[in-house]
Amino acid sequence: MNPAPASEPNTEPEATDTDASATPFATLTPDRVLDAVESIGFLPDGHLLALNSYENRVYQVGIDDGPPLVAKFYRSGRWSDAAILEEHAFALELSRREIPVIPPLEIAGTTLQRFGTFRFSVSPRRGGRDPALDDPEVLERIGLLLGRLHLVGACSAFHARPGLSIERLGADASAWLLDNDWLPAELRPAYRGVIEHALSEVRAAFARAGGIASLRLHGDCHRGNILWTDEGAHIVDLDDAVTGPAIQDLWMLLSGERDEMALQLDHVLTGYEQFRPFDNRELHLVEALRTLRQIHYAAWLARRWNDPAFPVAFPWFDTQRFWQDHILALREQIAAMQEGPLPLGFNR
Repeated sequence: MNPAPASEPNTEPEATDTDASATPFATLTPDRVLDAVESIGFLPDGHLLALNSYENRVYQVGIDDGPPLVAKFYRSGRWSDAAILEEHAFALELSRREIPVIPPLEIAGTTLQRFGTFRFSVSPRRGGRDPALDDPEVLERIGLLLGRLHLVGACSAFHARPGLSIERLGADASAWLLDNDWLPAELRPAYRGVIEHALSEVRAAFARAGGIASLRLHGDCHRGNILWTDEGAHIVDLDDAVTGPAIQDLWMLLSGERDEMALQLDHVLTGYEQFRPFDNRELHLVEALRTLRQIHYAAWLARRWNDPAFPVAFPWFDTQRFWQDHILALREQIAAMQEGPLPLGFNR
């Protein structure tokens, strides 16, 4: 895979998923959330609503003399301060270019606040609904938005945040699962075999794509991170902002059978290419990136399993059935990668 754009080395030790504390939010009580927000100059009115987030903890906080805020508390050990601030700077840069994202507020000269051992940020609350991804016009307008976002993303480079890589998302994640005995003993040989084959196909897909460009991305651009209003889409949660190929921010919008996904991608690219050309060689990466996400997702759940929120939210994980289905899904991904890139040209 292409390396990230050249940049100054990060002088701060980077946190990793493996380093993340198992129970980092054990002492983050509702009172402490309200006290943290009050400590930076706001007066909470006592209303607190937990929002859907597992990696971090995110709350809507009512404010006595103004609109509610969203307070995001970062998981300890995951990102360095430099990496978080780089995410914030990217969001602010996008907002200055009138791209609809929700950047954190700068308070006392910084967007990264502290309360005791917790690091947090606060942002304005913006509402929205689930985008209708079965509507071609919606897909085209999201494509317009992502084309604009990538124009800005290509203007500079991340220094502290990671690059999207086969090793980090695939090889390291699967090795961690095996090394920590997450697979049932009777499924370990099958998993080893399918992982070896899947990663071989992923590497072959990247080789076929060739020397594609890398840029700053949202990194986790699924439908849950796109909110739709009558004015169009706005994007939330840049927590997984990363350096990588443009297709990483497009493929998660696609679903269904192969021809259905190709048609959806055509609609997205109709909007996208009004602002930025798309390199069709990146089509080789759609199923490869989906494969890496599946491998990394299983490792992410395992690494977080001691966090009490995870067994409650994902009760089907850590069962024989999950690992059987995971191995089957990876075999299906091998076949999808061997089938070749999505065809285009339905609309363009």
